[in-house]
Amino acid sequence: MSILLKKQQLRKKIWSEMERRRIAVFPLPCKGRIPNFVGAEEAAKKLRGVEEWKKAEVVFVNPDSPQRKVRENALRDGKILIMASPRLKKGYILIEPKKVKGRENFASTIRGAMKLGIVTQNFPKPGLAVEGAVAVDLYGHRLGKGHGYGDLEIKLLREGFREIPIATTIHDVQVVEHVPADEKDEKITIIVTPTRIIRVSN
Repeated sequence: MSILLKKQQLRKKIWSEMERRRIAVFPLPCKGRIPNFVGAEEAAKKLRGVEEWKKAEVVFVNPDSPQRKVRENALRDGKILIMASPRLKKGYILIEPKKVKGRENFASTIRGAMKLGIVTQNFPKPGLAVEGAVAVDLYGHRLGKGHGYGDLEIKLLREGFREIPIATTIHDVQVVEHVPADEKDEKITIIVTPTRIIRVSN
């Protein structure tokens, strides 16, 4: 069986399991998405305790729903937020915390970021990047929704800034024994769930 087919089978398994157990939350159905989940805010809160988060003055975060609270927390913690525009159609959006004080919740949404942020192709080096995932394993292999934008975002960050710690916030059921991967797939280094912080094994 090809890696592509194995990946799609795992996606379907995770999407079905999350909906069956009512772990997936709006937007629904979660099929075809980086699934939003019960406990996303708890995972975002737990991420704030990670040393890389505490040290980072600039944080890069993907635009998906389960990471909205991560984006809000970055702004509330006084960090410059870099958000990838959906499908990278408009490049990146830079949001300065001082300019959105009191409006962090709105600024953390796609609509709010586009209104209050600055569209740019150039931004300072992030101390931490956060990507969404459909599934991950303990070796850092990450499964996205299948369009390749998450891998592209990580690849461009690493090409531009060399090594950057890459975290993901997901539900515990999205941590699996094995994610099918090939050489072009980018790995993550920190997995944060509502209950755990996992440092990826080499």
